[in-house]
Amino acid sequence: MRLFFLLGLFALVAPPAAASGDDWPAFGGDAGARRYSAAGEITPANVRRLYRAWTFKTGHASYDPELIRRSKFEATPILAEDRLVLCTPFNVVIALDPGTGKEIWRHDPKINLEQRPANKFTCRGVAYWRDPGAAPGAACAARILTGTNDHRLVALDLDDGSRCAAFGENGEVKIDPAFELAWPGEFQITSPPVVIGDTVAVGSAISDNVSVEAPRGTVRAFDIRTGAPKWSFDPIPREAAAAAALGWAGPTIPVEGHANVWAPMTADPQRGLIFLPTSSASPDFFGGMRPGNNRHANSIVALEAATGTVRWAFQTVHHDVWDYDVPAAPLLATIRTGGNARDVVISAAKTGLVFTLDRDTGEPVFPIEERAVPQGGAAGEALAPTQPFPTKPPGLAPTVVKPEDAWGLTPFDRAACRRAIAAARAEGLYTPPSEQGTILYPFTGGGANWGGGAFDPSTNLYYVNTSSLMHLITLVPRAKTDNEWHSVPNGEHAPMRGAPYAMQRQTMLSPLGLPCNPPPWGLLHAVDMATGEIRWQSVLGTTEELAPLGLSLKTGTPNLGGPLVVKGGLVFISAAMDSYLRAFDSATGVELWSSKLPAGGQAGPMSYEWGGRQYVVIAAGGHGDAGTRRGDAIVAYALGDREGAAFDRPGRRFATNLMLVGAGLAALWLVARRLFRRH
Repeated sequence: MRLFFLLGLFALVAPPAAASGDDWPAFGGDAGARRYSAAGEITPANVRRLYRAWTFKTGHASYDPELIRRSKFEATPILAEDRLVLCTPFNVVIALDPGTGKEIWRHDPKINLEQRPANKFTCRGVAYWRDPGAAPGAACAARILTGTNDHRLVALDLDDGSRCAAFGENGEVKIDPAFELAWPGEFQITSPPVVIGDTVAVGSAISDNVSVEAPRGTVRAFDIRTGAPKWSFDPIPREAAAAAALGWAGPTIPVEGHANVWAPMTADPQRGLIFLPTSSASPDFFGGMRPGNNRHANSIVALEAATGTVRWAFQTVHHDVWDYDVPAAPLLATIRTGGNARDVVISAAKTGLVFTLDRDTGEPVFPIEERAVPQGGAAGEALAPTQPFPTKPPGLAPTVVKPEDAWGLTPFDRAACRRAIAAARAEGLYTPPSEQGTILYPFTGGGANWGGGAFDPSTNLYYVNTSSLMHLITLVPRAKTDNEWHSVPNGEHAPMRGAPYAMQRQTMLSPLGLPCNPPPWGLLHAVDMATGEIRWQSVLGTTEELAPLGLSLKTGTPNLGGPLVVKGGLVFISAAMDSYLRAFDSATGVELWSSKLPAGGQAGPMSYEWGGRQYVVIAAGGHGDAGTRRGDAIVAYALGDREGAAFDRPGRRFATNLMLVGAGLAALWLVARRLFRRH
């Protein structure tokens, strides 16, 4: 009886079987988005024993097919106390048991499904906060904060998913865009809020290239208990003196919109700072009406969390006319370089450049040079004569393409790509958009994108994935077009109303639908932050779901979603278009393990320990822009007693690929014969 009494008392006072080594309380793992897990059970020696511990289906795959077509499952769950919490593309928030994947609660904010969101239905994640002054057991003492596609900020009780009634009106704050929207979906919230102290802040995702005068990219902060507004920050100055000081050289106060923060933000509670990744001013591809460098667009901006005052800012692109937003959460790390420890901000750009800045001042840690870039923009343009280039690390993505570089599976493919490259203007990075047609290389999806990087504090290595693809950007004089959207082959025609040009953006693909630029089209990089040198690069992805007949060539693919690095010595990443979750040796870049996901894995994985086991979890639901397979799965992996069935053994994969290569070559030979006869 005494034993039973003691056991019962222990059950009352002991915490749940929670994370003994690590947890994941924020979208990027911690407030600084290092995407690092200190859980060390899974290692290169045992990674082949990973298997699917559980799979959870959110249910959103049963929605109307047109809604699914307009969705992207980019969510990274968080581990908040004893709940694994995530959001679906339609902003349904779900809490799961971390050990079993069983649903505990769900909350549906019932968003407007008729809004036609410009950036598709997207929810990358939620935020967590515990009130240090709340009484034990009080309602909403721990809460989940989430933004919605119809621009609301919602607060939920972590315990049961009910609304926090004291927050705003019935648990939500409606964000006023302060601009008459062209349609309801022009303005969204797609990334998780950032929480610091008793402040919660949100950015916004806004449709690009609709018009010059467009919704403002204002970041808004609220009291996390009540939802009362605290401050707002518009990256574009709206007063004459501020505009002049920030390099807006036009004759009038800027009327342009955007420079919004659509990617996740990060926070440094010790310094009381929030770090913003801002985007380009509207429209993306013509800036003649906004001469000057246009600060604080395309910048990393450090704001004081209490007031919204700018502490410092660094601009990564001057006078952007290439849609080269700062695309990812500024990563906050302490690196070892020059024999010293330095608190830094690391930002990987769509250009493939990586900027490393002092966290207190914004000054470069590795030298950054202003280099001359191509000139001769469209009539009325006002290009910046130079752009900032970090001397270290070296650029992670190719930027120059020539006709002789054209790639294709067949001679006819290569010839078509060679002609397309030769017909366009292509002078390397920052070649200005033109009526002739200009090649943007990397394309507007990167280089790096919203998945960002990961940092291992034990090895001083920074990991980031990049894509390599080309866009053809063509400016169309207003007299030759209209003010509407149109589809064009492999792309879109955007109106850019109020500018003297509309814009066509086309992905440069061969007749067989593969990129015209040479592979690899996707890479995972490891950078030594002591020296700024690249430690290794590995190809990320195969053509398994892109090429004819499922031909699996290890060319890499364009990718969306970031890496996870774990203490045990592995980097986990999906992101590529062939729907595999992969594990790479973090020291060498050798691919050690992979598992086919039930749908596209265009999301960032996360990891935690629970009940004495380490889990790796990823959302697998596909991506409306990438065109990967759709679904609604959350998949969790853990170690088993034997080699996991998830692992694709090299011998089996080699045999399968050999058969596919043979079938593919035969099919290509028949296509070539038929084309030869026609010509």
